[in-house]
Amino acid sequence: MKDPSKHIIIWTACAFVLLLTSLQAVGGTLKVCSTCEYRSVKEAVSKAKAGDVVLVDGGTYKESGITITQPIRLIGQNNPVIDGNNSGQIITVASDNVTIQGFTLQNVATSYTRDDAAIRVRQQNNIRILNNTILKTYFGIYLQYSDSIVIKDNVIKGENLGKTESSLGNAIHLYYTDDVQIIGNDVQGHRDGIYLETVKNSKVVRNTSRQNMRYGLHFMFSDNNVYTHNTFRKNGAGVAVMYTTNVHMEYNTFEDNWGAASYGLLLKEINNSFIHNNIFRRNTTGIHMESSSRLDFKNNDFERNGWAIKLMTTCIDDTFRLNNFTGNSFDISTNGNAQHNYFEHNYWDKYTGYDLDKDGVGDVPYRPVSLYSMLVEQVPPSIMFMRSFMVDLLDNMEKVMPSIIPQTLVDEQPLMKKIDHDNNREFVQVLRQTASAPWRER
Repeated sequence: MKDPSKHIIIWTACAFVLLLTSLQAVGGTLKVCSTCEYRSVKEAVSKAKAGDVVLVDGGTYKESGITITQPIRLIGQNNPVIDGNNSGQIITVASDNVTIQGFTLQNVATSYTRDDAAIRVRQQNNIRILNNTILKTYFGIYLQYSDSIVIKDNVIKGENLGKTESSLGNAIHLYYTDDVQIIGNDVQGHRDGIYLETVKNSKVVRNTSRQNMRYGLHFMFSDNNVYTHNTFRKNGAGVAVMYTTNVHMEYNTFEDNWGAASYGLLLKEINNSFIHNNIFRRNTTGIHMESSSRLDFKNNDFERNGWAIKLMTTCIDDTFRLNNFTGNSFDISTNGNAQHNYFEHNYWDKYTGYDLDKDGVGDVPYRPVSLYSMLVEQVPPSIMFMRSFMVDLLDNMEKVMPSIIPQTLVDEQPLMKKIDHDNNREFVQVLRQTASAPWRER
């Protein structure tokens, strides 16, 4: 019979080793304050070991060039300020499994060759950047070649008055960085509020991006991403999605993006994407579309825009259903006669048809493109004649003898009443049964 005491000794030794390992993983705490052993954030970070917490108390620390090389948590309490004094990058993350939380980071100068940022991450994974305030920096948060990142509840405010695009960086900048969650941030005063280039499988949720010089959110070559419940307000343009596929855009608000070339949403060479349940309010153009195909627009509200949608003839196989168009100067504008898109069961406040059978659907098809809108597209200075008697005469003549507006751009079953998008499920079921073309659920 084997001696059971040997097994007890072995198990006890294993348990002791596991306990030591777990204690090492928890790590210690290095405190930074004016009366602590460490009075410099940089010094404490350089001494920290894997699993440690560097706890920084309130106060102002004039430092830059802080490099994190171990998996640690850098935590601020009582809102400590790290002032880069315009001398270079403040924090560089050179380790996986790092958290930076609870700081005010400020004063990073424009640097055309280095792209300095308040926080820079390169080729690292599992990074959390939480509850920080970033002020007067070139780039706010800059990530490259990294994965599994959380950027949450930060305030990033730059100063773009009197500056050019080239002298401004982006508030949140991602390059070849996947699986990112950008949640609940307030960004303003930069070139782009949030910039994604070659980014996959990421989410942009509940952010406010405002008063940025170029775009509130900018996608380039970034497939399979989601952005929902964001507000894009008073930017050069709200959002640009370019050269991308499979993007889910839902429950966003695009408002007050005004300017000669300003849009709520710019779609250029994208396909197989959703644009659902958004609000486009008081933009020069709600949506501008070029070379974009197989997009599904549903349950959106277009309110008081100059142009609700500019739909170029290079766009094909796009579907527009259950959208409201109210108070827009032009509902739909295009640059040619050829159209290969599908409109059905939208509400148009300019529709003057009738509904004899009282089923909520107009008996007369509606053509949302006016002759005048096409004239403005071809000859922009003609916008000065808007709301004149001559414009009304042109549009009425086109209705009687249509010859110029695209004949295939038509809503065969326009709705008589504005859609309540919060309570329209029963109504949608009825429309599905009576639709004149197949509904394409995606």
